[in-house]
This record gives sequence, C-alpha cells and structure tokens, in this order.
Amino acid sequence: MKSSVVLISNPIAYKASSNKVAKASYYLQSKGYSVEVLFTEKKGDAEVLAQKSVEKSPSLVIAAGGDGTFNEVINGIAGSEIPVAILPLGTTNVLAKELGIPETVESSMDIAIKGTPRVVSLGKITLQQGSPKARYFCTMAGVGFDAMTVFGLNKTFKKISGKGAHIYSGMKVLSQFHPAELAFTIGEKRYAGYSAVIGKGAKYGGHFKITPDARLTDPNLYICIFKGEKRLDIFRYVMGILTKSHLGFRDVEYLMAQKIQIDGSAHVQIDGDYLGMTPALIETAPVTVRLIYPDRTHRE
Repeated sequence: MKSSVVLISNPIAYKASSNKVAKASYYLQSKGYSVEVLFTEKKGDAEVLAQKSVEKSPSLVIAAGGDGTFNEVINGIAGSEIPVAILPLGTTNVLAKELGIPETVESSMDIAIKGTPRVVSLGKITLQQGSPKARYFCTMAGVGFDAMTVFGLNKTFKKISGKGAHIYSGMKVLSQFHPAELAFTIGEKRYAGYSAVIGKGAKYGGHFKITPDARLTDPNLYICIFKGEKRLDIFRYVMGILTKSHLGFRDVEYLMAQKIQIDGSAHVQIDGDYLGMTPALIETAPVTVRLIYPDRTHRE
C-alpha cells in the first residue's frame, strides 16, 4: 500500500501556480506516494482541510502557500502525530527561511519525504475582547506598528508586488501613527510600550532577526518591547533591526517569557496574518506539531 500525502494549497499565495502544485504532486507520485491535492477558496479553509485530513490519517500533510497558510494548517493539525512539511509559495516565507527549506519545488519536496519529523513548540494567543478567541502561531506575533501594517495591506497589491505592498502599507501607517500605550505583564513585572514582537522563531520579515534567541524547538517565548511612540522612534527601530543593534537601545526591552498579558488597545498579527485587537494573553501552547525540516537548521 502506498504512503498517502495530503497537499493543501492556497492558489492565491504570492508565488503560487497550478504548475508548481502539479509539479509537486507529480514528484511525490514518482517517489511512490499517493497524493490528494486540496485547494483553499477563502481564509480559514486550510485549517478546516487540515482537520479533516487528520481523520484520514495520511502519512504526511504538506502546506503549499505562505506563512498564513501554514498557520492555518498547524491550527488544524496541532496535537496530532501526523507530520507536516512545507512547499513555500508565499511573499516572504519566513518559516521556510527559519527552517532552511528552499523555495524550489523539487528541493522542498525532497526534504518533505526524506527529512525527519521533529517536535516543534507553538505559541498560543487568546484575544480577550468580546468572546475569547484562541489561535496557535509558529514563528511570531506582532502587536502595534507591524500589525497595523498587516491590517492595512491591499490584498490585490500584495498579490502583484509581494513585499512592495508591505512597504507601502508601512509607510502609510507611519504617516499617521498615534499609538496608545500598552501594558505588558510578564511574571510579577509590568512593562510599558507601544509595539512589540513576540518570537517563537528568530527570523522576521525574511532574514531579519528581532528575537534572535528564539527557537522553534524551545518552548520559551521571547518578547521585544518598543517603548517609543514617535514616528522617528519607529524609523530608528527599523534601522536598528537592519543593523542588528536594536537590542542595545535604551528604549527596547528584550525578555524571555512563558506567559505575557497585554492590556490596552492595539492591532495584533500572527505569522504575518491579521488577527484582531488586544487585550490578549500570549503563552506557550500545551500542544506541539511534528515538522519536517533539514538537519542544518539553526546552525547559523
């Protein structure tokens, strides 16, 4: 009996094409796998398809799309023993870069079938405004400026220009940035700030590192709190991240945590997709996911 693979594809991902998905399916079949390709039609579909795939007990689930697609897949499959692999087709593919997974179809599929599944810890965020809404995330959560940038993205422009849409949205947000102060409670201490990035992985927006000590296999969270509220502060933080000097700034707090309570009003994004508004509780998740990636990961 052939090993079965479920490939969940987001056809509107930035680098997605029916040709790439067909190529991936053909490659897997040539290696003796039976392949079921499932296409999403709207936001949330990948999570539902992943949940239904668990019931079929395939030997492998592959998420074909960007970081948002993978986020939905892990929310549908977390806690199961079914391994997950990635076919990177998104705008920045942060998780693929974190894991050292190439963006070519054959190379990523070769890793998917030859790599060793490893247990990866997740972050969990619960929005507390109205009815509590809980989601898992794999690489990071953003609160404040970067989440406002994601919120303001033009999806059509993103499909055409990729990172250009993020830059345009960021400039637009910066021109009218008037944030409210947020309170971050970590353990017995409270910290004030206007934006933050909470990392489960080290990389952000590509190869940049805001939380450089974060590791997917480490259950700890790392939070970088930005205390400045002015537009010039945001520009300074961006330059600091580009030059890897931001953690030395006096108005940047960098901490390890297992649980973070965020009070105040700010936009929130997880794994590059918009989620909602604070207040929120962010903590290490009680479940894990088995992720396939190369041995060389985290040797930088």
